[in-house]
Amino acid sequence: MFFGIIIRMYCAPAEHEPPHIHAYYQDYKAAIDIEIGEVIAGELPKKQLRLVQAWIEIHKEELLANWKLAQRGETPFKIEPLK
Repeated sequence: MFFGIIIRMYCAPAEHEPPHIHAYYQDYKAAIDIEIGEVIAGELPKKQLRLVQAWIEIHKEELLANWKLAQRGETPFKIEPLK
């Protein structure tokens, strides 16, 4: 969680591609593609979306590694929040 934005990655072997995270901010929610940083479902306010996209860019390798763990049903590692 950072700046009021909650980030989740679901741990389920059946979680659909592409690799993505779920971001929640107030009443908004969005699924965001890790590899390209674009919203694939839902919406976030522009400012919060830019913050999430910056965080994804900084932690892309860690996020993709966590996606692989989650696909195997393993618990992903915590990733440092945006500061």
